[in-house]
Amino acid sequence: MTSALFALALLAALAGPVALRLYRSPGFVTGRDGRLSTSTTLALAWTVILVWLLLTILGYGITAGGGTGYFRGEHGPLASLTSVYLPLLGGPYVALIAAKTVVGIRVEHGTLAKPAPKPTATGRRPLRELIANDSGRTDLMDLQYVALSAVTMLYVVLFFLSDVGGGLPELPGEIWALTGAPAVAYLVNKIATRGNPVITHAAANADGVLTVEGGGFTDPRLTVDDTPLPAVQDPATGTLTATLPPELKPPFTVVVTARGLRSDPYRCEAAPLTAQPAG
Repeated sequence: MTSALFALALLAALAGPVALRLYRSPGFVTGRDGRLSTSTTLALAWTVILVWLLLTILGYGITAGGGTGYFRGEHGPLASLTSVYLPLLGGPYVALIAAKTVVGIRVEHGTLAKPAPKPTATGRRPLRELIANDSGRTDLMDLQYVALSAVTMLYVVLFFLSDVGGGLPELPGEIWALTGAPAVAYLVNKIATRGNPVITHAAANADGVLTVEGGGFTDPRLTVDDTPLPAVQDPATGTLTATLPPELKPPFTVVVTARGLRSDPYRCEAAPLTAQPAG
């Protein structure tokens, strides 16, 4: 019990400052588009867990394990480090490096749009970005990668806490299906995803001018509630502007089509009414 409490305290000491630092300034785990990177976040999480495991085992060996003799033997506490845990850590890093390479190549060749997200007031990024695509909708491949990786991490942490003195917990062969398969599916999704245009923000002002921000707007066609509208594109930012007919008032759905590819529908809501000061 004491060993488990020590391990939990050490985990809090390691993960707490890291989580707080990322919460205040998440730039370390964001991608080239400024959103939270799924592959980077999971690789960092596995790194923190493995460092915690090794430090806890070291502390246990020094205090309760009897010194260096604790680490010796064929079935010592670190016996599965090179055969199981380093490959387990390597998988997320392979996915991270491969995903960044694929995305970088596709962006350079114009087959993928990675528009910058709309800045938040606090500078923090919502955790939902870990399981969402560039349009903000839940991505099934990202969701399964995050969910199954979290289950595997929880499995490792709980079994280690149940027997800290036993060292690195043994992992069944099936555990690789919970780590390797989601990473492969995540990477294949990065390769196969079509370069659809992406709408990150759309708003209509009081003068009836619609502004659509995003990326991948090559020779775009703009529709609002299935009504085509002529749009003007800013060559510097790629932003589209269009004049709304009088009968079109928010809320409505905006779609951009470019190179025959259609963006995810973006729901443009009516601007909230602001209270006028008493005269």
